[in-house]
Amino acid sequence: MEVIILQEPSDVTLAAALRIRRVMMAKADAVLGLATGSSPVGIYRELIRLHREEALDFSKVTTFNLDEYIGLTPQHPASYRHFMQEMLFDHVNIDPKRTFVPSGLVPGAEMDAYCLRYEEEIANAGGIDLQILGIGSDGHIGFNEPGSSLASRTRIKTLTQRTRNDNARYFSAPEDVPHHVVTMGIGTIMDAREIILIALGESKASAVASAVEGPVTATCPASILQMHPRTKIIVDEAAAIHLQRRDYYRWVFEQKPAWQKDDCGFAATGGDAP
Repeated sequence: MEVIILQEPSDVTLAAALRIRRVMMAKADAVLGLATGSSPVGIYRELIRLHREEALDFSKVTTFNLDEYIGLTPQHPASYRHFMQEMLFDHVNIDPKRTFVPSGLVPGAEMDAYCLRYEEEIANAGGIDLQILGIGSDGHIGFNEPGSSLASRTRIKTLTQRTRNDNARYFSAPEDVPHHVVTMGIGTIMDAREIILIALGESKASAVASAVEGPVTATCPASILQMHPRTKIIVDEAAAIHLQRRDYYRWVFEQKPAWQKDDCGFAATGGDAP
């Protein structure tokens, strides 16, 4: 696990977007795992800019989203399919047939089989090359709430009231937030060849500290990323305030050779990393 602390939220999202670009340029048919919520919005905005201004090509890219609410249609303004269309897919040259977002409309009796097919779709695409993650204030990744099996696969999960409260801003009223979701499992996420988790703001600082410096435990699902061989945790200063070793993480990054910084995309930012 590599921890990179940057000054501003825009630095974090730019760094993540540039890493995605690097993966896509190395592999035209890259398979990307995508996240929703407020954290990755800046990433998608930057990818759209790179597509428009630098001809970043999405035509052969395949994407798999982490999760979706049970009961929401793809047209619902709070659905994650709608989010992805609005924030990325409608603005780049991606093939709609290559964009996979879990369906929240599968009948309950068919959901187990559907989740297995979602896993098979990922495998048939060759597996996820780069997975983008946010982190919940309680340490969840995807919708794998605290207590989720660290070996779990795609399935239905019941949201905690804390998560429902956190997400209520996307709905007309708090009671409209669904209680259930379909989500990639932690084991599914860990199969990705590379993972980038971004976190922005002080509200995520405790979760980041638990994930990075706490024990590996289902109580903080993101802590399993300590076991992944190629994970970058990219955070802004506010999200890093509870990291006990934050000065060390900064020092480590400052000592990196230029080629390693370039691998993260930082050479292209003019060396804005701390």
